Amino acid sequence: MTRGSMPPGPPEEGVVTALNHDGEGVLRGEKTAFVPGALPGEQIRFRRVRRHRQHDEAELIEVVTASPSRVAPPCAHFGVCGGCAMQHIDPVAQIVAKQAEIAATLARIGRVEPRRWLEPLRGPTLGYRRRARLGAKFVPKRGRVLVGFRERSKPYVAALEACAVLAPPLDGLITPLSELLTGLDSRRTIPQVEVAVGEDAVALVFRVLEPPGMADLAALHAFGEAHGLRIHLQPAGNDSIRLLRGPDAQWAAAAAADEPWLHYSLPVVGRDEDLRFAFRPTDFIQVNAAVNRMLVAQAIECLEVGPEDRVLDLFCGLGNFTLPLALRAREVVGIEGDTALVARGNQNAALNGIGNAVFHAADLASAEGGAAALAGGFSRVLLDPPRAGALEVLPRIAALGAERIVYVSCHPGTLARDLEQLCHVHGYRLEAAGVIDMFPHTTHVESMAVLERAR
Repeated sequence: MTRGSMPPGPPEEGVVTALNHDGEGVLRGEKTAFVPGALPGEQIRFRRVRRHRQHDEAELIEVVTASPSRVAPPCAHFGVCGGCAMQHIDPVAQIVAKQAEIAATLARIGRVEPRRWLEPLRGPTLGYRRRARLGAKFVPKRGRVLVGFRERSKPYVAALEACAVLAPPLDGLITPLSELLTGLDSRRTIPQVEVAVGEDAVALVFRVLEPPGMADLAALHAFGEAHGLRIHLQPAGNDSIRLLRGPDAQWAAAAAADEPWLHYSLPVVGRDEDLRFAFRPTDFIQVNAAVNRMLVAQAIECLEVGPEDRVLDLFCGLGNFTLPLALRAREVVGIEGDTALVARGNQNAALNGIGNAVFHAADLASAEGGAAALAGGFSRVLLDPPRAGALEVLPRIAALGAERIVYVSCHPGTLARDLEQLCHVHGYRLEAAGVIDMFPHTTHVESMAVLERAR
């Protein structure tokens, strides 16, 4: 048995009271049990299979009384693949659960409650994911390369045939990719494939631990031609990524600067042309195109930007918020730690003919990072930090005296921690908060908080 495992316990019966942050059913008793696949309100039969100090892991044997929120999962691989944990829950009920998690976390950690809740931002629940990193593993016993996400609670690549949440045409490429990689001499040295869907092209980036031979290069190129894909190879870090232009062993010598871009667009109220954003296949972009459009529009509305405002956009990436804000404001200053994304932001500003957006590279987690760019008056601040949050930069944000702050978060815990500081230390109040369903069918919770300086 593995560490923490136990001989299968006897069947037990109980009523599920809640979902934990992993989307597992919670049963209270002498010792709490977490049961994947069980929903609040359900009476279930279960068996404990793994022991921890504060709780046990359990497996679901039978649903005796089903929740009205239970639905048939739309993907045949649900329960094995770890990419989704909530496909058995009605999408509306998923939103309710995520908002409840945000509310509870804000109250427990942040000691705050929004004055109002924003309407949840929802889009398509299937075929929405335009960026993903897929694992690839040659399994001799199966005689093929498995391609997909990891198994639930296990380090193995799940044996998938398709993926319901990947955007077309990625959703139907799992099996063809498996067949391609299985036939390569280098199948043991390609551990992952990154996929990215632009509005004008689709790109695949194969991580190659060893240079592929000529036969493999030819096969990869032919696969791209057959499926209308751009094929890239990545022998080291992101700077090493190169487009495979043909079955040519000299692929690595090509300069990244002359490689074609991927693009996505954002509509802008009052502007005839959409904003157009160029990005590389491994650049960070919001994975859900439909929800991203709603997110940007809501952020701008909540920030209440006018033509005299000077706006600060922290953790700005390639300008997803920066450039739409610049169409409303006097000036927008974007700060980002990734120098490649800063370059991309400047390029996107030029691409759209926007001259009042300025991008700077700075480490916002350091004490003095971005000090020069943060100097001067800003009436509005938008921040979209990584999961670690923005704790280090909060005092400098507060010192600016901005009237309104919009905080876009991908982690309820760090959001609540940061709001506790902004509201109880730095003189802001939480005007509004809302759920952003960027990743339907997963337990990943994104949200938006709107803050006003207390008068």
